[in-house]
Amino acid sequence: MTDAALSPPAQTELLVCIKCRRGGAAPADARRPGRRLYDRLSDATLPQGVTLRAVDCMQNCDHGCSVALRGGARWTYLYGNLDEGGPLEPLLDGLERYHATADGLIPWRQRPEHFKRNCIARIPPAVFSDPLQEADQ
Repeated sequence: MTDAALSPPAQTELLVCIKCRRGGAAPADARRPGRRLYDRLSDATLPQGVTLRAVDCMQNCDHGCSVALRGGARWTYLYGNLDEGGPLEPLLDGLERYHATADGLIPWRQRPEHFKRNCIARIPPAVFSDPLQEADQ
């Protein structure tokens, strides 16, 4: 077994937009859909090394609840169209798969269906290789 196989995965953050309204008006009880999703995730069992964080707004208001996965030297992913009352399993499955990667890249066929269809953005890590410079070498 290699040292990489023995080392725990890098820290991962699950960011949840708590201001999300899913394109509608704010509900009467002031708990927006994004906050409801956050509250449900607060009660869920997350993989060890994953931190759940509330964020104000991800500017994806018309496309359901939004979350981002980031951590370490990984790519960051922003996902939308999450239903605050729907099953959490697809999100938790994708989170666990992301957390297990060194670079944040889950092979396409291994991604939960929701991740395949509702990725809004993939943002490179703060330090990454420039593909144009690599091609010129």
